[in-house]
Amino acid sequence: MASMRDIKRRKSSIQSTQQITKAMKLVSTVKLQKAKNRAEQTDPYFNYMYKTVSSMLARSGNINHPYLTAGDSKKKAVVVITSNRGLAGGYNSNIVKLITGGDFNKEDLDIYAVGGKGAEALERRGYHIADLETEMMEAPTYPDAASLCSRVLDAFTNGEVGEIYLAYTHFKNTVSQEAKLIKLLPVEIEPDSEENQAADSNILMNYEPNEEEALDMIIPKYVTSLFYGALVEAVASENGARMQAMDSATSNAEEMISDLSLKYNRARQGSITQELTEIIAGANAIVDIRRK
Repeated sequence: MASMRDIKRRKSSIQSTQQITKAMKLVSTVKLQKAKNRAEQTDPYFNYMYKTVSSMLARSGNINHPYLTAGDSKKKAVVVITSNRGLAGGYNSNIVKLITGGDFNKEDLDIYAVGGKGAEALERRGYHIADLETEMMEAPTYPDAASLCSRVLDAFTNGEVGEIYLAYTHFKNTVSQEAKLIKLLPVEIEPDSEENQAADSNILMNYEPNEEEALDMIIPKYVTSLFYGALVEAVASENGARMQAMDSATSNAEEMISDLSLKYNRARQGSITQELTEIIAGANAIVDIRRK
């Protein structure tokens, strides 16, 4: 059984840790509120952007454009969005599992990492990190997303990669986040719903000045918008996951402190009982000696 000194030392250590987890929870809560508002404001635009481009391409007939056909390269670029810091539960590991547990061949992947934790985990597993951005996750902006899009699209148009994917964490609500993997290029044309097909069956999409120039402008903006939307959602998801993790850690610390307090009181009671027993035994021994 541990001594009273050991129990007291361990209790003090856990109390110090609990203060840290409480502080981190409060910081994450404040950051989450800001990130959540930003995600909720931007989400409708990016969803509508995705639906608009998909609907537009579905009505365009057969278009021969590089962004709509897979490249000759077997390489695939995967933009992986994680955090720069840990202590966020399974936030980072869930994204890594999408890559390592998917149908990808390790040798065929070029990882464009945003956030250091994902890059570290994938590099340890032998994946090739083609690009790494860490500062972008601190406060992502649209120009940051445009810069990332430019580098990835250059690799696609130059034939270095044949497909582009995006792995990020979708923010559902404060307590629920979902790791997602979506294909960006070549753009997969999804058929319209039956309702839209019936309403627009005779409508074709016309491009000015021509299809190639229009898609050269639209698709990069489309990909940039998805990148930016994913970055904003990832920041909200990270803070939500960290808030939950710190709340759970604080609750666990409280339980451990309560358990250690009980053990300490029992040990103290046992020590007092032993001292009383020794005093009584000593007193009885003295009485016996005097009687003799």
